[in-house]
Amino acid sequence: MKTARIYQRPKNAMQSGRARTDLWMLEFEPRIAQQPDPLTGWNGGGDTSNQVRIGFPTLEAAKAHAEREGYAYHVVPAPERKLKLQAYADNFR
Repeated sequence: MKTARIYQRPKNAMQSGRARTDLWMLEFEPRIAQQPDPLTGWNGGGDTSNQVRIGFPTLEAAKAHAEREGYAYHVVPAPERKLKLQAYADNFR
């Protein structure tokens, strides 16, 4: 049985916008560890389920999909948003 992780997409650290942070993602956890390729040294494996990511508009929709397909799942809570309030004058102190 596949185990899925449901989480809310975090804000992109390289940009200030919050586009698509309201989506909930369902992705599968790896069943076996990746092993280095003897020729190239790159990590890899035969399990392609870790490449699947499905987006949902709500947490309930993601849970319903996992239950309907028979996946075991756990929900990773969304991180709290921290506001850093500062004035323009604080840049010159």
